[in-house]
Amino acid sequence: MRRSRRVFFLLIVSAVICFLIPNLSIASDGPTNRTYLHKNWQLQSSCEVKATGDQLSLAGFDTAAWHKADIPATVVGALVADKTYPDPNYATNLDSFPGMSHSNKQLFANMDMPEDSPFKCSWWYRTEFAAPARAGDNAWLNFLGINYRANIWVNGQKIADTSDVAGTYRAYEFNITKFLTRGTTNALALEVFAPDKYDLGITWVDWNPTPPDKNMGIWKEVFLTTSGPVAVRSPFVSSKLDAQYKSAELTISAEARNTSKDAVKGVPHAELDGILLQQPLELAGGASKIVKFTPEQFPKLKLAHPKLWWPYQMGAPNLNTAHLRFEIGKQVSDTASVTFGIREVTSELTDKGHRLFRINGRKVLIRGAAWAPDLLFRWSSAKLDADLAYVRDMHLNTIRLEGRLDRDDLLRCLGTLEALGRRSEPRRRRFLARSNHAPPQSPERFRLPERK
Repeated sequence: MRRSRRVFFLLIVSAVICFLIPNLSIASDGPTNRTYLHKNWQLQSSCEVKATGDQLSLAGFDTAAWHKADIPATVVGALVADKTYPDPNYATNLDSFPGMSHSNKQLFANMDMPEDSPFKCSWWYRTEFAAPARAGDNAWLNFLGINYRANIWVNGQKIADTSDVAGTYRAYEFNITKFLTRGTTNALALEVFAPDKYDLGITWVDWNPTPPDKNMGIWKEVFLTTSGPVAVRSPFVSSKLDAQYKSAELTISAEARNTSKDAVKGVPHAELDGILLQQPLELAGGASKIVKFTPEQFPKLKLAHPKLWWPYQMGAPNLNTAHLRFEIGKQVSDTASVTFGIREVTSELTDKGHRLFRINGRKVLIRGAAWAPDLLFRWSSAKLDADLAYVRDMHLNTIRLEGRLDRDDLLRCLGTLEALGRRSEPRRRRFLARSNHAPPQSPERFRLPERK
């Protein structure tokens, strides 16, 4: 089942361009008990390491000669961080990197990796971590972005291969409970492969050289979550405003997933601004169901005079947070939350054939420019804040993502900064619009092999 963690509503609005309104979900949307695995990683080329994945993923494996890294980090980004390579932003340093393309006739992203490139080989990412403390819980391993393919091992066991993990913009979730050992150190190893020339990877064009590794690596967040027998995923709130924008009807939804083999009876709960809702639910063994709290079922979800979300120069970016949990008896099996804004986005053609956008019934003039992340996807919250401040200082209200889905922190900041977002996807040649009227979605899940 191919799904993305982010919430999307696909709306083709133009053959040339579209404007995306952020769905206002923040980085912590979803499970509320994340443990990030971002520190104390080691990195090395498979051309330098002859050990296999089942050996590398055992606690205590000797990595003294490996590169040290914190993630998210591409391979070249990690090598720059540990001073193996010089600062690519200075002089002609980038041009001196091994494997760098010097062609001015063809985009490197559309070329085969050179045979003598150090990134022709796969690269290993490895770390050690403690298992979740509470026995009996399910442990979930999440990757929000791997570029491009990977084999993954936990404690000597292969949990996924390149037929499962392939795609820059896919998110993955694995139930690794049976592979963990409580009370001792656990190990995780990934063998990562760069994208091929026909893969939909991270590409750069004429105004920015493609790094020699083609941005291969773990480029987004990695974290653990835990749950009881029933996990709560993909929390979502959709809103429908009346014609006068004086009332709103909300629908709260989430996926309840029974991870056990036995049937489960429980109670999903939802809480929003003091509104408490619940309903009984029974799930067969291994079953999943989208649980909905609708205004028809729960009249409290019909709001009078709601505080709407507005772009800056038009109003305040009012946000709300819905909290969800699933209880079995008196025990909480799992929790999740989602932050959202109540608003309506529409578009129409004028009598001159131009596209006119409205937010909450009011016309909005789109004023924007292109936006691209750091060449090596190095992250700086301070730089993001400064860059978005420039957006407002220039009186822009839109940014266009240059074919790259950035980290969730950008969407969170856009939601509070009251700016809009627009994404171009030059290789796919189709254009999408974000809305808070999308169905719940979740990362891809895989049935893992039984431990031998």
